[in-house]
Amino acid sequence: MSIRHGLLALLERGPRYGSQLRTEFESRTGSTWPLNVGQVYTTLARLERDGLVAPGGEDAAGHTLYAITDTGRTELRAWYERPVDRTSPPRDELAIKLAMAVGAPGVDIRAVIQSQRHATIGAMQDYTRLKAQALAAIESGRANERDDVAWLLVLEQLIFQTEAEARWLDHSEARLVRLAALGTPAGTPAAPAAGPGAAPPRTASTGPTTGTTGTAARTRRG
Repeated sequence: MSIRHGLLALLERGPRYGSQLRTEFESRTGSTWPLNVGQVYTTLARLERDGLVAPGGEDAAGHTLYAITDTGRTELRAWYERPVDRTSPPRDELAIKLAMAVGAPGVDIRAVIQSQRHATIGAMQDYTRLKAQALAAIESGRANERDDVAWLLVLEQLIFQTEAEARWLDHSEARLVRLAALGTPAGTPAAPAAGPGAAPPRTASTGPTTGTTGTAARTRRG
């Protein structure tokens, strides 16, 4: 998330002070990425250092107003025109968690997937309810339509994100089931690590082994 460019976009509409920028930023994004005032003023100081904004006097309450400069407008236009870089994706905790769970002692990776899928679908349902509220506000004209449309776009991105995550979790679970059927260790829940004095595991020479593969219950969205 580019806070500096978000602030430049708001300042292009006219001079503003720090807490005003925070309020407007959160209004446009539905507080999905909340800011604190200190973060806003730190970013404004860097923008001023880079010549992208400049102090523009004070309002009646004594707040220092900041205004975008011509250099700032040029930078903002370039940001709008420049595609977001997807070649270096940010770290994703869920992907890292599943990667570490493969073969981890005492971890049933399919249970991890099932738990996450329940949480992901719950979040998707919450976003869908918020989307309905935003659409109702736009259609009724009860609130600031520009902010509601901006919030609607953010919500729909979050909905698509959670839908994609749920599909990926389904795919990952199915992949593990197929690997387990082929006898691949990565496709089976890892057994707890043996402690001191534990009996050796069964092998082909000590006796047969048995195993079962179960598919976690799927939660379907209506």
